[in-house]
Amino acid sequence: MSANMNAAATYTPAYNANTTASILLVGRVLIALLFVLFGYMKLTDFNATVAYFTRWEFPVPQVTAVVAIIFELGIGALLAVGWKTRWWAWALVMYTIIAAAVAHRYWTYPAAQTFAQTSFFYKNLAIVGGLLYIAAMGPGRYSVDKG
Repeated sequence: MSANMNAAATYTPAYNANTTASILLVGRVLIALLFVLFGYMKLTDFNATVAYFTRWEFPVPQVTAVVAIIFELGIGALLAVGWKTRWWAWALVMYTIIAAAVAHRYWTYPAAQTFAQTSFFYKNLAIVGGLLYIAAMGPGRYSVDKG
């Protein structure tokens, strides 16, 4: 194996430990903020949340609304503080994939809504990408897990 191939196979952080810890904190909090904000909005307008899930023909929309609030507000907050971070990142990966697959199937929408739904679908995939980084890198030093 050449020296170049060996160097490419080894990960070396580009920043010092303090900078890396700060970047991990900011990234984790920004991803979590999205979930916490929308979970809070679902909670404070619970009837609209139930109506939304009713439109999607979920069998028990009230239960679905509660599950969505738990994932977004509850797990989002746990992700923000960095407790069991990798576990919760993986849980939110699955949740976000399901949300994209159920609510943002852009190929099923009328032409007037295709662009917006395509945007939502791929934004969800980008969020999954960020969550995968969190799952791989861990929470960083500035977290309850300190890892």
